[in-house]
Amino acid sequence: MVDQRPARVYLAVPAHRSEMVAKAAVLAADAVFLDLEDAVPPSEKSAALDVAVRSLCSLDWGKKLVAVRLNAIDSPFIEREIRALGVLPRLDSVIVPKAERESDITGIADQLQDAAPDRARPMELELLIETALGLVNVDLLAGSHKSVAALHLGVGDFAASIGARSSEIGASPEGYRQMGSAQSGYPSVPLDLFAYPMMRVLVAARAFGLRAVDGPCGAFRDTRLTESSALKAAAMGFDGKQVIHPGQIEPTLRAFRPSDSELAHARRVIAAMEEAEAIGRGAVTLDGKMIDYANIRMARRIINLGS
Repeated sequence: MVDQRPARVYLAVPAHRSEMVAKAAVLAADAVFLDLEDAVPPSEKSAALDVAVRSLCSLDWGKKLVAVRLNAIDSPFIEREIRALGVLPRLDSVIVPKAERESDITGIADQLQDAAPDRARPMELELLIETALGLVNVDLLAGSHKSVAALHLGVGDFAASIGARSSEIGASPEGYRQMGSAQSGYPSVPLDLFAYPMMRVLVAARAFGLRAVDGPCGAFRDTRLTESSALKAAAMGFDGKQVIHPGQIEPTLRAFRPSDSELAHARRVIAAMEEAEAIGRGAVTLDGKMIDYANIRMARRIINLGS
């Protein structure tokens, strides 16, 4: 069963930076992942794993979801990481970078099980979809093993994988825009490089009952861009978004919390449908619009997000 704790803000922390790891444990992020991969130089890989293990055994993480991002499937570090992490009761999940093939995911799941066969709750797997092949295979990956609990979109590596001419993580290239005709004066409209991969990952996650987590906004000092990027993910239906700096936590939380007006409208929808049911109807008009049971499901999700 997929963990139902909120994961609106997923803070990434370089695992070899022990002071940053300790700070992350007390910050307001719903979830934290200690990174052994891209944020750690090769010379610090062993130290990063040691800090991660020690921190998971000694720090109070409260109710946070806590994950560790492994190194690449073909790296020389991953076997030791699985053996060391699989036995830790406070670790909720491991994040598999550049997930591409079913066999790799089932292999990691089996190794985690072998590392701690008596673990009370199976270790969850969260898959980073960050290559063209990973996106092509996302449905297979989502259903590859019962321990798969979440799909993340890795925006930086995905842009590199498809050859996008972008220099900023999570942002569309400046040149990616639609230009109008000469008759209309050549107006141009910016396009969103990530609209398709975001929807593709989201649909696969929903089809298999998994969490969906969007990738980070690289402009971590820009609160306006951070919140705008999070608002897009929240509006689409993502459960949360990665952040790479503590300053992004509050604007991202704000984006994923429904507004008072959204919550009030959701409650009115539910009340109106309850009144319709009482007189034997399955649909009713509210504010000049027809609502039915699909609206109820959407309204309940909004209320759950606000709780």
